[in-house]
Amino acid sequence: MAAATQQRVRGRPAHPNGPTFLTYTPDGTRLITAGSNNVIRVYTTGSDGEPTNIDDCQDNNTALAATNDFFIAGAEDGSVCVYSLETHLYDKMLTRCTLPIRDIALSPDGHWAAVASDELEVKLVDTQDITNVLYIRDLPKPPKHLSFHPSGPYLAVSCTDGIIYIYSISTEEPSLTNKFDGLIRRLEADDERSSRAIWHPEGRAFAVPTATRDVQVVSRDDGEKQRTFSGGHMGDITALAWSFNGAMLATSGSDRKVVVWDAKTQKTIARYDYSGVINLAWHPHQNIFSFVTSEGELFIYPNFLSPENLKLLEQPLQPAPFIHDPLSETSDNARKPLTNGTKHHLENRPRRRGTPDSLDDILGPESGGELDDFVEDDDGAGYLDEVNGYGKRANGHLDGLDGPNVKRRATHQTWQPLTHQSFQPGSTPWRGNRRYLCLNLTGFVWTVDQDTHHTVTVEFYDRELHRDFHFTDPYLYDKACLNEHGTLFSCPATKNNPANIFYRPHETWTARADWRTQLPVGEDVTAISLSDSYVVVTTSANYVRVFTLFGTPFRIYRQKSSPTVTCASWRDYVLTMGNGPVGGDRCTKLLYSIENVKRDEVCQSEDIVALTDHAQIKSVFFSDNGDPCIYDSSGTLLILQHWRTPGQARWVPLLDTKTLERLAGGRKEETYWPVAVAQNKFHCIILKGGDQYPYFPKPLLSEFEFKIPCITAITADTSDVSANEGSRLEESFVRSSLLLSLLEDLVSATNASHSQRTELSRREMEVDKVLLQLLNVESREGEERGMKALEIVGLMRDRSGKMLEAAGKVAGRYGRTVLQEKINELAEQRLMGMDEEDM
Repeated sequence: MAAATQQRVRGRPAHPNGPTFLTYTPDGTRLITAGSNNVIRVYTTGSDGEPTNIDDCQDNNTALAATNDFFIAGAEDGSVCVYSLETHLYDKMLTRCTLPIRDIALSPDGHWAAVASDELEVKLVDTQDITNVLYIRDLPKPPKHLSFHPSGPYLAVSCTDGIIYIYSISTEEPSLTNKFDGLIRRLEADDERSSRAIWHPEGRAFAVPTATRDVQVVSRDDGEKQRTFSGGHMGDITALAWSFNGAMLATSGSDRKVVVWDAKTQKTIARYDYSGVINLAWHPHQNIFSFVTSEGELFIYPNFLSPENLKLLEQPLQPAPFIHDPLSETSDNARKPLTNGTKHHLENRPRRRGTPDSLDDILGPESGGELDDFVEDDDGAGYLDEVNGYGKRANGHLDGLDGPNVKRRATHQTWQPLTHQSFQPGSTPWRGNRRYLCLNLTGFVWTVDQDTHHTVTVEFYDRELHRDFHFTDPYLYDKACLNEHGTLFSCPATKNNPANIFYRPHETWTARADWRTQLPVGEDVTAISLSDSYVVVTTSANYVRVFTLFGTPFRIYRQKSSPTVTCASWRDYVLTMGNGPVGGDRCTKLLYSIENVKRDEVCQSEDIVALTDHAQIKSVFFSDNGDPCIYDSSGTLLILQHWRTPGQARWVPLLDTKTLERLAGGRKEETYWPVAVAQNKFHCIILKGGDQYPYFPKPLLSEFEFKIPCITAITADTSDVSANEGSRLEESFVRSSLLLSLLEDLVSATNASHSQRTELSRREMEVDKVLLQLLNVESREGEERGMKALEIVGLMRDRSGKMLEAAGKVAGRYGRTVLQEKINELAEQRLMGMDEEDM
């Protein structure tokens, strides 16, 4: 929409030349102005009469704020005074500073007044009890502007050092929650140019004027830059204000322009030519706009917006102008109610206040019998209800129904199952205009929203093997997979174009064979995965589509569990996840299937993903040895054991990150973003400061050893060194046995290499070594531990007899002769080939 130049209105002389301020009361009935003289003027909205003058004020007023009952004015002499709007008289001195006042802000409830002066502090004064004062004293430079969050828990302080400080005032003492450097320019406290941070009425973002004469919107939660209002001014911005519904932004500049912006499109919709505008304000409810100039003039603009723009002001509260609004996007693992055949939610269902059934209708036509005239209404006091033409009691005494007169409303509205939403492993949501599409040990893929298109960057950790690349993305890819052979992308369907799959190999012995394919119209991509052999795509139609690396369709089948959630692949194996039956907590069970698409064999079919109550899956991937792994919202890493044998798979915990030593004692508060399981370690990104996802710059990878959450028997002396050593060795035994079992499954199911068979023998020896160390601990404790010690020896897998011989020597070292004899008997039985069942 082209900007329109509006007709001028005539200014009203309000104050002498100099800084002038104005504010509306929250109910919009009054407009208050203050300036360089000792008179404050109160104008009544909608009246053309003379304003009410309050002339017992200080000279050189520098700040103004108002509630419906009173207003507060600050002056250059450091005084902050309260005036009554009922009597239009001076009420009390709120506080006093030693240096000039620069700004005053009132909390939404009017309970607290924040006062900024040339001192290095901000005072928060209780307007009802002026002895109750809070201080912000850690400012390096004097504050220039103050702004309360629309709901009150935050205060934005713009300082003369060019930094914006956000304080939380929901606690007993104000605490710094964030600071933003590089957004505003450094200005003197009395400079007419503005550096004020104004909160959007919705509260999730604020806008600030920048040094480039633009207005930048910044997210409150993550501090990321969002949309920018640019190109509207040729001079520095002197004032800015949101409309009461957040649909428009008004700015004034030293270029003698007042500009009105559409917040959704960041386009100018109106321009006004006025010089010297230094403060402006929207009416809280009406199409009225007011501003003051440095010459002391007040302009009240009724019917401010043209009819074509007025519809913006009539809209309800609008969302802040985010690049990617978090509220409009479903988070990776959120659960939402399934509509189950109806568009109405339970809480929106009309409430039934009564029933149209009378007691006679329920009990039958002869329920009264001879007792119908037991009570006679002989005095007309209304003891008996009137009967209808059928001799039955009328139902006029009952409340009606709030909805249609339907008996027994449909019961399908009474519960809504909660489903697991689809997500792409390794990707993050938008934060500002950036997001990661893929993060793994090969490298990472990230994209930047450039409004009209995206730019995608692929970077590798091993740059000697692969070269980074960067390209312009007109398709707006939102999912990606990366491995040593290529990069896979997918983009969602749009109104005019179907969903696309794009694969780019890193290198081939011929010309690079990029390929692209489209999904049928109406079918969208829910997740993608890439292995050394195949490309896997799950779709909104619950199809699993498998392609070769050169784009040949290989398999297509419909997933049994739906809606689909995610997928992962390794070599010829494909793991898919979907929503299954609904549990007693209204949440669907998460089911998985594993198939070998090359041999067309099903390893696991619709088995349950072992999640705890209310836990959600965060990521799913295959380890470097090809074992499926998941990481859930409780911070637990699990691996799937015996998954190649149908019906034998089970999820085994490898690591509970809540039990890490670095978190012991509450010294650190951090979470972990899963990346991979490789080289028998958990590779992740450490997230601090309450972050849920990694962000830029490129985060560093950390690795943790596996530690299975085992529990051990409680001893009388918990500080016993031997007990602690025994617990450590018992966990090591369980972990080593699990890793041995996973490798045994791999060797037995594949054409194992010599190195794999050698590794299998080494792990068997490692398990026996751990048992030997555990035997040493038990033998040292005393003869009463003999039975457990013998049990430990029986767990040894060695059939050559060397480990049993070493176990006998360990028992003999501590003089456990009986134990030594039994170990020797066990060794003889194994050498004779007797099974444990025969012993």
